[in-house]
Amino acid sequence: MSIRLSSTLFAASINFKNSKSFYTDRSRNCRFSVRSCVSDSQNAHKLVLEVKERLAKDCTSLPIGKNGRDDEEMILWFLKDRRFSVDEAIGKLTKAIKWRHEFKVNELSEDSVKTAAETGKAYVHGFLDMKGRPVVIVAPAKHIPGLLDPIEDEKLCVFLLEKALSKLPAGQHKILGIFDLRGFSSQNADLKFLTFLFDVFYYYYPSRLDEVLFVDAPFIFQPIWQITKPVVKSYASLVKFCSVETVRKEYFTEETIPSNFTS
Repeated sequence: MSIRLSSTLFAASINFKNSKSFYTDRSRNCRFSVRSCVSDSQNAHKLVLEVKERLAKDCTSLPIGKNGRDDEEMILWFLKDRRFSVDEAIGKLTKAIKWRHEFKVNELSEDSVKTAAETGKAYVHGFLDMKGRPVVIVAPAKHIPGLLDPIEDEKLCVFLLEKALSKLPAGQHKILGIFDLRGFSSQNADLKFLTFLFDVFYYYYPSRLDEVLFVDAPFIFQPIWQITKPVVKSYASLVKFCSVETVRKEYFTEETIPSNFTS
């Protein structure tokens, strides 16, 4: 009996030592992880300052302030998009800031996009989805190419993106796009606008689109999508074809479901 007791105590001692070793290793890993995060944050800030200084030196004509060459939050976002390549981030930032200035993004308002908005072809939903993302809903069946000056559609597009991004809650950085394809026909296809849309998301609002739902796509849409996929490139991977029922059950609650998907 004493032998068994000694063996039991010896095993318990070994387990205790292993347990101490486990928690020591875990503690070391946690400390390493914290140091790594702090280090990454410090390095990122250094790169932000480097970009900021180079823009101030080489691109003095670019505007300053929010969404300008000294906007550190914007600089960090473009650095992340370019995997912290300073040269690539500067190139893309310069293009984006120039475009915002020329397109007069800051001057867009509900009144300035009223004509296009009244068609009901696109709007920002009043509620976030289940993942806490702002939602832009598009009804392509209400879009008739050539009915309005293309610039009016482009203005509406950018205005709605700005509006959706202004609704981002803390910790969320991306939006959900829903294309309600019910009633879509070939007369609604607009490759020129899709090219503009791709440029907007790739060059000017990079990595802001988290997911795109194509809801109840009719058969006629399939060949059009095959033509469009090469245009949108990697963004095609964000697309999910689904039904109205999927939108109801997986993306919204009964209280937050968009009215055009309730029936």
